[in-house]
Amino acid sequence: MNNNLKYMAQQCACALKEAHKIVLLSGAGMSTNAGIPDFRGPNGIYKQKMQTDPELIFDIDYFQKNPRFFYQFHREFLKVINKIEPTFSHRFFAQLEKEGKLAGIITQNIDALHQKAGSKKVYEIHGSTWQSYCTSCSEVFDYETSYAQSFKEDVPHCEKCGGVLKPDIVFFGENVKHLYECQTLAEEADLLFVVGSSLTVTPAAFLPSMCPGKIVVVNKGDISYAYLHPQKIFIHAEWDIDDFFKAVEEAGRE
Repeated sequence: MNNNLKYMAQQCACALKEAHKIVLLSGAGMSTNAGIPDFRGPNGIYKQKMQTDPELIFDIDYFQKNPRFFYQFHREFLKVINKIEPTFSHRFFAQLEKEGKLAGIITQNIDALHQKAGSKKVYEIHGSTWQSYCTSCSEVFDYETSYAQSFKEDVPHCEKCGGVLKPDIVFFGENVKHLYECQTLAEEADLLFVVGSSLTVTPAAFLPSMCPGKIVVVNKGDISYAYLHPQKIFIHAEWDIDDFFKAVEEAGRE
């Protein structure tokens, strides 16, 4: 094992043992090892499948004008998430919750991999694909119904009123979910993990700065320091996420 990786893993393992209220903020990078391309990267699913930027796909005004454009992407995304399984790191944090050490997970992801791994206290700040609702009558549809409708029609419609269905995903121009709960988690954490997030998308990017405790950032790519001063970071591990947490688990057994 690389000596620098081992040292950081040992530091992290010690911080975990000392902490009483651990919180995780996860971003797209946490799911890349599961098989979901990093959305914003040059090889991300936006570029690969749609040759466009996420800002247009998830623009609420554009969705209202042309929902067919969104569903062209969404069907590709549904095909991906139906096949994937949680990574080692998803299961690592699910285990921390079982042990009573993890107060909650704030995730920017919409793939539900945290829940698949067994985590219960998950706040999906950008919503998720696990239900849809009618934009006309507000009728809610479960995942199985939403999935079937997405492949049955170019634009899925409500079986009751004929309105357009929209996944319960937060689009640009809409309010995020669970913001108060997320802020409270960050403010009460004595150890906050930022995993797989570049900290560029607000308001999630604001949350780490609210933490009074130690902050551990695990991300292979660049991160923004616009909202989090580098001096507030206890550990910044620029390693593969699963490799890092495997090393942390090993260090914790020593």
